[in-house]
Amino acid sequence: MNIKEKYEMSKKEYEKWGLDVDKILEELSRVKISIHCWQGDDVTGFEKTQNALSGGIAATGNYPGKARNGEELRKDLDKALSLIPGKHKVNLHAIYAETDGEVVERDQLKPEHFKKWVDWAKKNGLGLDFNPTIFSHPKAADGLTLSSPNKEIRDFWIRHCMASRSIGEYFGRELGQTCLTNIWIPDGYKDVPSDRMGPRKRLKESLDEIFSQKIDKKYNLDCVESKVFGLGAEAYTVGSSEFYISYAARNNIMSLMDTGHYHPTEVVSDKLSAMLLFNDKVALHVSRPVRWDSDHVILFDDEIKELSKEIVRNNALGRVIIGLDFFDASINRIAAWTIGSRNMIKSLLSAMLTPNDKLKELQDTGNFTERLALMEEFKTYPMGDIWNYYCEKNNVPVAEKWLDNVKDYERTELSKRS
Repeated sequence: MNIKEKYEMSKKEYEKWGLDVDKILEELSRVKISIHCWQGDDVTGFEKTQNALSGGIAATGNYPGKARNGEELRKDLDKALSLIPGKHKVNLHAIYAETDGEVVERDQLKPEHFKKWVDWAKKNGLGLDFNPTIFSHPKAADGLTLSSPNKEIRDFWIRHCMASRSIGEYFGRELGQTCLTNIWIPDGYKDVPSDRMGPRKRLKESLDEIFSQKIDKKYNLDCVESKVFGLGAEAYTVGSSEFYISYAARNNIMSLMDTGHYHPTEVVSDKLSAMLLFNDKVALHVSRPVRWDSDHVILFDDEIKELSKEIVRNNALGRVIIGLDFFDASINRIAAWTIGSRNMIKSLLSAMLTPNDKLKELQDTGNFTERLALMEEFKTYPMGDIWNYYCEKNNVPVAEKWLDNVKDYERTELSKRS
């Protein structure tokens, strides 16, 4: 039995519950995932003066073949994107500017420093998202940036964020797809602070100045990202969830939730419905924390499936901007992109192949026995046949066959990099 025949047989199981599988696959094909470029080079970037990775970030491992420049990184992304079904976006950090060997400080970055990225995105029909890089820099050495008591340091990072918003606007205008520009800072203290309010007041004032810059929302949307703690900031993080949710609500910008940026007992899947009640749009960075914000490659696990259910069952596919954020240097980086991205899309498909309306009805009528029974039975429904057909329909390898492509690419391309 071929893939199409298996698909036709399996979709009948879902049609019993009123699920139009053909329509579901068409809807899924319109979902864009923002795939992060920094998995390809371990968050190294292309700055002329290389700065040691900092800000509570650690890319562990030394798997051979990481990208060393823009051409290699885009080539690697081309390979990964050829293995991931659908048409998506690519998420850049400011450190991926290409300045032709010239030293350009981050507060002086301009759209032309990303022209090669824009030309590549146009050629491939991709959108671009953006992030100012507010870490791994001498002016972030003491762990304080936009909240620093040093005005010179604050002003530097304010200028960098304003430059980044202009670059995001340029991306949106050139590519016809709105860019999401996300601000995250590592600011905090290793031990218990004697002043919690002061740094947050300075952060608020810095953000106020950044967002006073007029940027066309047609081309660029702004968001801010919280974190519960970081390496070197274990006791206190300036940009907490409460701070940024409040700031975003007051200033009509988006709040971004990273699945690794909360206490280990908290899950973003439980937070999403609350955020959707009060926000037109919500942004996500999907990662996998292992005991801490360790940015492991996404698995097709319970939390990612629950997160996708919340997006789908609340009709929020058009309201939740999904970005990925993991970086594993211990495995083949093309494989890491492919595994994580395919699992994100697969989890959305799983959620769409669930009779959510029926399950809601059972909950509202107090029929918890039938609800639990159906939720469990659907775990073994033949979603794999639907997924394989979706991959074939999108001209990407089916099941584990993509791994052969990665092995060939490693032999012909990655193995030649020293």
